[in-house]
Amino acid sequence: MKVDLFDFDLPRGFIADCPASPRDSARLLDLTGTGFSDRIVRDLPGLLRPGDLLIGNNTKVIPARLDGLRGAVKIEATLHMRTADNEWFAFVKPGKRLKAGSRIDFAPGFFAEVTEKRDGGDIRLRFNCGGESLFQWLETCGRMPLPPYISRRNDAEENASDRRNYQTIFAQHEGAVAAPTAGLHFTTELFQALEKRGIAFETVTLHVGAGTFLPVKADDTEDHIMHAEWGTVSQKTVDRINATRIAGGRIVAIGTTSLRLLESAATAPGVIHPFTGETDIFITPGYPFKMVDLLMTNFHLPRSTLFMLVSAFAGLDRMHAAYDHAKKENYRFYSYGDACLLKKRDI
Repeated sequence: MKVDLFDFDLPRGFIADCPASPRDSARLLDLTGTGFSDRIVRDLPGLLRPGDLLIGNNTKVIPARLDGLRGAVKIEATLHMRTADNEWFAFVKPGKRLKAGSRIDFAPGFFAEVTEKRDGGDIRLRFNCGGESLFQWLETCGRMPLPPYISRRNDAEENASDRRNYQTIFAQHEGAVAAPTAGLHFTTELFQALEKRGIAFETVTLHVGAGTFLPVKADDTEDHIMHAEWGTVSQKTVDRINATRIAGGRIVAIGTTSLRLLESAATAPGVIHPFTGETDIFITPGYPFKMVDLLMTNFHLPRSTLFMLVSAFAGLDRMHAAYDHAKKENYRFYSYGDACLLKKRDI
């Protein structure tokens, strides 16, 4: 499909620079009916049915943006995919003169060597430490990898509140360099209301990569290459999904990352198995969804793979109309923005 089909006008003022407070006070555009209903996130329990199952992504964002030096040259590296205990692929700028063997110093006693340079513009870094020691260095030296469209005056302002705000309350497993942003809307109070309503909650893990921020530069979706991300769906979650389906409940994905992983683990309509590994699934209109019935997600940028996904799920024309409504009603877009609740087209 032509990428232009997923374009729309989005002035900078619609992109949120900070989250709603409290989190569940964000607006929620309900698209589960025939029209558009303006609600807020804490209305979610009433929009779901007893017996439904919410699936969230429990990945934990790490401070993956590092400032270093190659000699006297300042370097910024954003880690995006772990490949070994002490190795990560990273987007680096400026990276033109980096080559295998180049050393980048991030702090006294903390450095990395370039071991590979790929055509896609990223490089593989081998750090002088690994495991928990590397994560401790990232906590000390790194910055939260906020998307480039979130405005901050300086690094201190970026780190002050974003270490808390750019993390879901159910984050558990370190490894993401971008937040599963639909999950940012959840609070303890909202979970209590969902439980009281008889709605269950389970998790999967997809370590979201910085590739999610990359624009689609191709003219046709068939020519776009997705960056792979690592994920896992446990037997426990699979059993809960199967029990929910047998009882007539619906599977509700919290965010596109949960949806993409569930669809990667599904082998046929309604059939899912435990999954551990990389996925580069790219969902565009025409994709036959196998597992997810409802999707709660934020508002996405034009020409993005995420807008393509929601257009596949709910319909391209419907999503264009929904986004026109959202702009008219001053909804806030993207990572710190508002949310919408979508129903799969064929249910």
